[in-house]
Amino acid sequence: MKKTTIGYLVLLLALLLAPALGAYPVFVMKLLCFALFASAFNLLLGYTGLLSFGHAAFLGGSAYVAGYAMKVWGLTPEIGLVLGTLAGAFLGWIFGVLAIRRQGIYFAMITLALAQMMFFVALQAKFTGGEDGLQGVPRGKLFGLIDLQNDLTMYYVTLAVVVAAFLLIVRTIHSPFGQVLKGIKENEPRAISLGYDTSRFKLLAFVLSAALAGLAGSLKTLVLGFATLSDVHWTASGQVILMTLVGGLGTLSGPLLGSAVVVLLENKIGELGHAIAGISGIEWFNTLGESVTMVTGLIFVICVLAFRRGIMGEIIALGERLRGRK
Repeated sequence: MKKTTIGYLVLLLALLLAPALGAYPVFVMKLLCFALFASAFNLLLGYTGLLSFGHAAFLGGSAYVAGYAMKVWGLTPEIGLVLGTLAGAFLGWIFGVLAIRRQGIYFAMITLALAQMMFFVALQAKFTGGEDGLQGVPRGKLFGLIDLQNDLTMYYVTLAVVVAAFLLIVRTIHSPFGQVLKGIKENEPRAISLGYDTSRFKLLAFVLSAALAGLAGSLKTLVLGFATLSDVHWTASGQVILMTLVGGLGTLSGPLLGSAVVVLLENKIGELGHAIAGISGIEWFNTLGESVTMVTGLIFVICVLAFRRGIMGEIIALGERLRGRK
């Protein structure tokens, strides 16, 4: 059995036992949603070479669609998740059709502009709740049988959905389709010369990435019970880029680690600042909780300078060097 497979099994076991070990289920579920979001983005950037600044539109747009379907229409959670995922795929198709034939910074700017349009739609539309967001989304019963009001039940359902989506990403990457995507990233003119319609392949990758990001947003709304403007704001796109680059671009485990690092920093940095202030006696550390973006930005700069491949990328490269010496 490969070491990577063993590593994933150990991680899965740790996640299965996390509630019993004292982890707060809602926090871990939030982390899992962002891990799926980062993995979906990594499928596009890490394996296809397309830098999108518009993934917040898929996360937030799907969150609103799923939340509205479950709250106002009274649909069951599984249908809400399916509708949210389809909404992400549909938005991805629209974005892709408009942007996919552009490259580099032009592609990135088009996706950013389209995502900002989505943000203003969410801000002005009545069904989104405007600045207040969509509040009070019920969890309901899965398939009419499993009551999701219990956090522990919701946790294992969330874990199952995220693991299934991650396995889909793994299967996609190791499929012939995924190999073509890697070829497009490495040398698109050569892929064209071999007879591949690269625009079609990139559009399919974009739609799949958007659908998985939409699933992450829908799941997040189901877990937390609300969808807000922060889900569709451009900072969410920046956040997922940060997660992917810090963890390791083009690696399967990198986005998982990167999302954990960023989410933990955002949620625990205030507590860390208070602890350091108590030990050192320096009052400035008490303000760290209000300076999360500054600290995460500093961490990003350090990672880019010291770990250009990301944390997992550097670990994988180190392992390959050690095997080469042997």
